Amino acid sequence: MRLPEDGAADARVELARVFRAAGGRIIAALSARHRDLDVAEDALAEACARALEVWQRDGVPAAPDGWLYRTAQRCALDSVRRRQVRERLAPALAAELPPPPPNAEERMADDAALIPEERLRLIFVCCHPAVAPDARAALTLRLVCGLSTAEVARAFLLTEPTLAQRLVRAKRKIADSGIPFDLPAPSAWPERLDAVLSTLEVAYAKSHEDAAGAGQHAGYATEMLELTRVLADLLPDEPEVLAFAALVRYAEARRPARLDAGGAMVPLSDQDPARWDRASIAAGDAFLHAAARRRATFRGAAGAPGPRTLQAAIHGAWCARRNLAEPPPWPTVLGLYDALLVHRDDVVVRLNRAVALAEVEGVVAGLAELDALVDARDGAALAQFAPYHAVRADLLRRAGRVAEARAAYDATLALDPAPAERKWLERRRASLESDA
Repeated sequence: MRLPEDGAADARVELARVFRAAGGRIIAALSARHRDLDVAEDALAEACARALEVWQRDGVPAAPDGWLYRTAQRCALDSVRRRQVRERLAPALAAELPPPPPNAEERMADDAALIPEERLRLIFVCCHPAVAPDARAALTLRLVCGLSTAEVARAFLLTEPTLAQRLVRAKRKIADSGIPFDLPAPSAWPERLDAVLSTLEVAYAKSHEDAAGAGQHAGYATEMLELTRVLADLLPDEPEVLAFAALVRYAEARRPARLDAGGAMVPLSDQDPARWDRASIAAGDAFLHAAARRRATFRGAAGAPGPRTLQAAIHGAWCARRNLAEPPPWPTVLGLYDALLVHRDDVVVRLNRAVALAEVEGVVAGLAELDALVDARDGAALAQFAPYHAVRADLLRRAGRVAEARAAYDATLALDPAPAERKWLERRRASLESDA
C-alpha cells in the first residue's frame, strides 16, 4: 500500500537530501570499483528511481544513504553483467572486480566514519592531464560534487549545451585513454593540482551561495574542511594547498555573523567581528603562515605568492578585524585584488575589485570599473550573473541614480537568489522607495 500523499512528498524530499549529501561519494566509490564513469552515473540514477518507488511505498529506510549505495552497487553489477553477456566475455565477474569494502553500506550511511579519499581519488582522475583543461573542473563538479549541468554551466558562465558537450568529451577521453581509477603517485600530483584546487574552490563557493547555510550544497562547507586538511597532509610543502586550507577556515569562521536577527544576509563589511570564530581564524592564520614559510623555503624569498595565497590573504585581512570600530581593510584588500589580477583576470575577481575600488576611490570609480567589465566580457553571460547586478545596484543606489538602481535590484531578484540574500536585496530596494 502506498503512503499518503504527504508521505510520498517526504520520500521525494529525503531522496533529494540523500542524493546531495551522498551522491558524490557513491559515484566515487562505484567508479573506483568498476573503472567506468558511465556505469557509476547510470547506476546511481537507476538507484534513485528505485528509491523513489520503494520509499513512497514502504517508507524511508533507517539508513537511506546506505540503502541508496547498496542499490546503486547492485545496479552497477547488473550493468556490468549485461555488458559481459553482450560482449561474450568468459571471465567470471568476481574474478574481474575487487570485493566491496567491508560494511560498505553501513559506512556510507555514517558520515562520521567516512574519509574523503574516495572523493579525492575521483577528483584526481577527472583532473588527469589527458582531459581537456576547460573540462577538468566541470567534470569533477558534476560527478564528485553532484552539481547539476545547469549549476556547473552557471559557475563557468557557459550555456548548458556547451557544458554538456565538454562533459561528454571528457568522459569519453577518460574511457578511451584507460586512465587508472587510483590516487596517482605523488610525482603525478603537481600536474593535476591546480585543476583539483580550482574544482574545490568552485564547490566551496557553492556552499556559500546561501548565507543561511540552508542551500542544497551547504554541506560542502563541512566536507571542505576535511578535504583541505587531507590535502595539506598529503602535500605539506605546497603553498597553494596550505593557503586554500587557510581560506576555508577564514570563511567558515565568519559564518556565525552572516545573518541578522531577521534572517537577512549581512555583508562582510557590516558583520560584527566579535561573533566570528577565533579558533577557526587562528587555524587559518597557521595555514597561511605555513604557506608563506614553504614559499620562502622552497621557491626563494622573492617568489611571488600564488592566486590562492592572495585570496587567503584577502580573507585574512578581514579576519584580522576585531570589532566594528576598526575600519574595514579596503586599501589592503584593493592592493591584494590588484595582485590577484595578474593570476586571474576573470569576472569574479574584477567584480570584487570594483567593490573595493568604490570604497577606496569612490562610487564613480567603481561604476566605471563595472562598465569596463561589460565592455570586455560577454554581456549575455553577465546578464545571468546575479552578483554583477547586486554590486551594480548597490553602487547606483549610493550614487543617487535611483531609477537605474531599482532596475538593477529587480534584475538581481529575478535571478532567484537564496532567501537570506533576497531579504537583504528587498530591503535595499525598499530603501530606494522611502528615499524617493
